[in-house]
Amino acid sequence: MGDDTAPKRHFIQQIIDADIASGKWGPPGERSVVATRFPPEPNGYLHIGHAKSICLNSGLASEFGGRFFLRFDDTNPAKEEQEYVDSIVRDVAWLGARWEGRSDADPLAGVRFASDYFGQMYDWAVELIEKGLAYVDAQSADDIKAQRGTVTKPGTPSPFRDRPIAESLDEFDRMRRGEYADASRVLRAKIDMASPNMHLRDPVMYRVVNTPHHRTGSDWHIYPMYDWAHGLEDSIEGITHSICTLEFEEHRPLYDWFIDAINKDRGPGSKWGEPIHHPQQIEFARFVIDSTVMSKRHMKRLAEEALDGWDDPRLWTISGLRRRGFTPESVRHCVLDGGVTKFNAVVPMSRLENALRDDLNKRAPRRMGVLDPIKVTITNWGDHGDEARLEDLEAVNNPEDDAAGTRTVRFGKTIWIEREDFMEDPPKKFFRLGPGREVRLRAAFWVTCHDYVKNDAGEVVELLCTYDPETRGGGNPPPDPEGNVRKVKGTIHWVGDADAVSAEVRLFDRIFGVEKPGKATGDPMDDLNPDSLTIMKDAKLERALAEPTPDEPSWPDGIRRFQFERLGYFCEDAEASRAAGKLVFNRAVTLRDSWAKQSSKG
Repeated sequence: MGDDTAPKRHFIQQIIDADIASGKWGPPGERSVVATRFPPEPNGYLHIGHAKSICLNSGLASEFGGRFFLRFDDTNPAKEEQEYVDSIVRDVAWLGARWEGRSDADPLAGVRFASDYFGQMYDWAVELIEKGLAYVDAQSADDIKAQRGTVTKPGTPSPFRDRPIAESLDEFDRMRRGEYADASRVLRAKIDMASPNMHLRDPVMYRVVNTPHHRTGSDWHIYPMYDWAHGLEDSIEGITHSICTLEFEEHRPLYDWFIDAINKDRGPGSKWGEPIHHPQQIEFARFVIDSTVMSKRHMKRLAEEALDGWDDPRLWTISGLRRRGFTPESVRHCVLDGGVTKFNAVVPMSRLENALRDDLNKRAPRRMGVLDPIKVTITNWGDHGDEARLEDLEAVNNPEDDAAGTRTVRFGKTIWIEREDFMEDPPKKFFRLGPGREVRLRAAFWVTCHDYVKNDAGEVVELLCTYDPETRGGGNPPPDPEGNVRKVKGTIHWVGDADAVSAEVRLFDRIFGVEKPGKATGDPMDDLNPDSLTIMKDAKLERALAEPTPDEPSWPDGIRRFQFERLGYFCEDAEASRAAGKLVFNRAVTLRDSWAKQSSKG
């Protein structure tokens, strides 16, 4: 009888299990034959949707003891840049994927490129011409498009479709040597202009592009189309399970046709050699999150026109999420937690945010920071000792982790609290400070406000309070002589002036103010949230936040993360700190899902 408590294996795991058992890729039962890959195009930064493919492919290879490849489909030099290559390598490594040949000493070690295989792919294209399965077309792109037909109408054959093989071979060689202008010639596969699958209507395999390539320079004047290169790269690398998202399902017959065409007439004694490896393509539903746009075109506009680049912490690129303070563990958990299926669904942003909350609640040390400070003077501080004295108090680092210990916070005559923690005329259920109101200061004392000071503009600029020395550490005071117990309902955070460091704190909200950007007008830029960034320029933080302390956890990516008590989870933005010449912290996520409340009101 099976174990009903065992987690159900998703459909791709089941396919691989069956392949191993049957010996499809090697000796029956041999798990290490499994080979997967992540094949990004270096024409932009990776986003949260890519994270699912990275984690799925690398996770499967790890699970079965096989191999995982990181390979760039760098077949379009006009849109590709080294910056994108570097960012993608950094992101894949950050997510914890170990590709074949990866070395921590050399970021690019083991990384593969389609351009590594340009020569082999060219030779295979020549082979298809020689077999009468490909031809050079001199028509314009518009003419070719017009001849494709429609879903209900067959396409029209090109006038060059039956040109002599020798002529196509000569034309293709001249294309390679740079004798033709951009887009003036293409190499097309000769398949079926009446096929119900539009991808099989004599697709373009190569086009003339005289733009230098970021790796090969001006060596090539023709570049393979993605559909020609994709399956061949998998073949060269011995990929067993070529895992793609659902939109590539209708491309699969073309990938199969290309490899079958190369393998036609191959075998012992053939001038073309032995058949090449034929991977198995499997499609799954991609990861889509609400309140975002996943199109690289739209993301590029956002990065360049509305935000501070591709790694802006408001953007759902992996680089942006990392800079905002997300952990690789939280991202991995989020993208895989919903399972691997063939059914497209939109995931709420709250799932990603909750994954981070769950992770950081267990691991992030607690600190106190005051983002919108108002000065508090303890008027009776001198009544119980030297007015200039400072008292060291112990605060718990993480109530979820006893081993995290405590830290010292320093209290004196002047402290800072949040401006919103005081009201001149507070309502009954406002359990914070107001005239005559008493609150508990976290890990410190109970204080009571007896007066306040305003500036010429009528703004409250200082609170005058007394403290109860009997409540040291924030504990309850002893009963009065009649046995009555004084109670307090509110607890607020604070930072002592003598121990405070000034910082800039950046609070982020969602880039778009709606769940489906662009639905109303067709342009997502029309739905930008004008309040997606709030900068608190004069925050007061605990001194322990200024530089790492021995009690801090060591984060593998070097990003310092904390829970600011009552405010949310934050990380230090080292790059922004260097640029600003002062500490800069980013809020990764609030303690609770404030967006859900806001949406329910709307």
